[in-house]
Amino acid sequence: MDPEIFKLLAAGLAIGLGAIGSGIGEGIIAGNALSAIGRNPEAADKITPLIFVTMAIAESTAIYSLVVALIILFG
Repeated sequence: MDPEIFKLLAAGLAIGLGAIGSGIGEGIIAGNALSAIGRNPEAADKITPLIFVTMAIAESTAIYSLVVALIILFG
């Protein structure tokens, strides 16, 4: 088989799995944060900044997988 096919397959798997994992992680973060705010609305001011920080960290996983996929494609 042609090596180009394997490059395309590897890049697709890299970004696909990275995006799925990041999406699941962000959903869990948001769900747990909203549940915590629902139980204790006074803590919303403390929880909200933590949501944004943890979402950014989870999103960086998807960005790293995009970089890996681009390296596989064009490297």
